[in-house]
Amino acid sequence: MGARRALHFVFKVGDRSRSARFYRELLGMSVLRHEEFEEGCKASCNGPYDGKWSKTMVGYGPEDNHFVAELTYNYGIGEYRLGNDFLGITLVSSQAVSNAKKMGWPLREVTTGIFEAEAPGGYKFYLEDKEQLKQDPVLKVTLGVSDLQKSVDYWSDLLGMKIYEKDEEKQRALLGYADNQCKLELKTVGGAVDHGTAFGRIAFSCAKEELPNIEALMKKENQKILTPLVSLDTPGKATVQVIILADPDGHEICFVGDEAFRDLSKVDPNGDKLLDDAMAADNSDKWFAAQKMKKASA
Repeated sequence: MGARRALHFVFKVGDRSRSARFYRELLGMSVLRHEEFEEGCKASCNGPYDGKWSKTMVGYGPEDNHFVAELTYNYGIGEYRLGNDFLGITLVSSQAVSNAKKMGWPLREVTTGIFEAEAPGGYKFYLEDKEQLKQDPVLKVTLGVSDLQKSVDYWSDLLGMKIYEKDEEKQRALLGYADNQCKLELKTVGGAVDHGTAFGRIAFSCAKEELPNIEALMKKENQKILTPLVSLDTPGKATVQVIILADPDGHEICFVGDEAFRDLSKVDPNGDKLLDDAMAADNSDKWFAAQKMKKASA
């Protein structure tokens, strides 16, 4: 198995303006690129929706060496129902804690020096009140599971992740592909995992040649493949190959060919402007308000 990288987590956002404010002004992330699409994604990147949508990548540095957030916005959908599948992202940034306090954004100290902040949509971020790391400050993504051992076996035996920590008493495990990458934390939720309609997706890259091998392994092991190996186009950018899997609890997992993804994911210096222009041109909130209607809830 060649080198694999943790890339991003996909969030569905119903309020794009408030979300942009949270990630840019509170967390202090930068817009790395912004893309608009006229129809749904072949790999359901925007969820099970066919209409117009946008993708905004935000993070603390280039996607080549930072774990980032992908904000997907489906025009016309104002909110999504949260489940217990996504339990949070943990990052190190005293600046984010300070920003939240200045903005009057609700903060809850969950343990000494670690604050919980909720992004629009209800997604939880855990902010360690320490100086931001020079490398990627995003430490881990935490997902809920129903059977810890079964999930650890899937992620380590089938997907090749290293087990960094396993705590039977606390029913949690920490896994990853490399010491210097964002880790995946699995925590038992004490029952079935509910994905709601807000369910996200975690993405990793691997050598393009490995993608058919991953697909073949999943077929051999009778594991779920949500989207067989497919090519995805982005207007004016590189075409990438992806396969979408589901773990034992239905968490969506994307593997993408690394070479083309590095080309696709180059930082766009116009990212901020493209996002701001798209938000300014999006009159859907005003239209719904004028009609005395609310946007659809998914």
